[in-house]
Amino acid sequence: MSAVPRPQLISVEDYLAGELVSPVKHEYLGGVVYAMAGARNLHNVIKGNVFGFLHGRLRGGNCRPYDSDTKIRIRLATQVRFYYPDASVICRSNSPHATYQDQPAALAEVLSRATRRIDEGEKKDAYLTIPSLSVYMLIEQESPTVVVFRRFGNEFAREVYAGLDAVIPLSETGTELPLAEIYDGVEFLPEPDENAT
Repeated sequence: MSAVPRPQLISVEDYLAGELVSPVKHEYLGGVVYAMAGARNLHNVIKGNVFGFLHGRLRGGNCRPYDSDTKIRIRLATQVRFYYPDASVICRSNSPHATYQDQPAALAEVLSRATRRIDEGEKKDAYLTIPSLSVYMLIEQESPTVVVFRRFGNEFAREVYAGLDAVIPLSETGTELPLAEIYDGVEFLPEPDENAT
């Protein structure tokens, strides 16, 4: 029986340099890189709505929204990770010449069948270790529902906001996020099952 080959680990420096010239974005988990899949139009509408609304509301303040081209670095005890959240709010920014941020105040991921397990598990667990993070939002596509993990001291509490009249307070960044803005122009339909014949 032959041994399964171990993946060739990539240094953080080589990963960051490669991302500057790669036509495909990759996330980085302790030396292993994973290409990111494309997204459906609905996903892009929702994340665009979040970014656009926050951009207008945060203009002129200390906090700025970033879109899904901005990586977040997470330094865990055993490894370094880089993820591309769908949207982030940064109040203490890295250098303008850096290619990632270290201190997000808020992060948002738009859920899909393909990403749900990672966004609700691996990414959530990693994101919640970031000392500056106050809010992590998981945004549904098929219904106007957002699950929020909000920091209270050293712990995070789970909150659910449902319905187009709901408003997510983001006092940590000096604003709020109405679900009506998140889902502006969205028609709620079940996500197609790629495995159905």
